[in-house]
Amino acid sequence: MKHWSKMEMLHQTVTNKNITIKGKHSYYSDAYDDGFERSVVRYLHGDEVSRNWEPRWEVDKLHIGDYVCIGAQAVILMGGNHTHRQDWFSLYPFMDNIEESYQSKGDTRLGDGCWIGMRAMIMPGVTIGEGAIVAANSVVTKHVAPYTIVGGSPAKPIKTRFSNEVIARLLALDIYDWPQEKFDALKSLICASDIDALEIAHQRYDAR
Repeated sequence: MKHWSKMEMLHQTVTNKNITIKGKHSYYSDAYDDGFERSVVRYLHGDEVSRNWEPRWEVDKLHIGDYVCIGAQAVILMGGNHTHRQDWFSLYPFMDNIEESYQSKGDTRLGDGCWIGMRAMIMPGVTIGEGAIVAANSVVTKHVAPYTIVGGSPAKPIKTRFSNEVIARLLALDIYDWPQEKFDALKSLICASDIDALEIAHQRYDAR
C-alpha cells in the first residue's frame, strides 16, 4: 500500500546504467506515483523503454550522492531532451536534423546529503551541492552551491544554512566519504551544529 511514510531506497531499485548511486542511504519518497525510475527521472533516451535503442549521441548521466533525500513527485529532466534550438528559427525537433539540433547540457549531479523538495524540477546539467536544499515546487536551472537553500521558479538562493566559514570547514571534513563505522560513531555530532566539536571528534577518531 502506498503511504507518505514509505520510501524507496535507490541503491535497491535503480537499474538504469545511466544512473549512478553512491552508498546505500539515498531515498525517494514514492508515495504518490510509480517510483523513481518511472516517474522522476525523465529520459528521452535511457529509460526502461528506450535504454536498448541505439543512441544518436552520448546519453547524459545522473550521479546521486549518499544520504540524498528526494521528495515525492520531483522531476529530474535528463538526456535527449535538448533538441529545441533557441538559436534556430524553428524550435521543432525535425528528425532529419535531429543530430544537429541536439545540444548536450552535461551530466546532472545531486551532491551528498542534499534534499530535493516535493514537486521540485531539476533541469538538465545542473549540480546540486552537498547539503543543499531545493524548496518544494522549485525549478532549478542553475548550479546550487553546497549548504545553500534555493526556491522559486526559476530557483534563486534564499540563504545559506551556515556561515561561509562553517561551510568551508564542513566541506573539508568530507563527512560523506567517511567509513560507515566512523560516520555512525560520530553521528550524534553530525546531527547537531557544533563544528568545533565535530572537528575535534574527527581528529580524535583518526588518531586512535
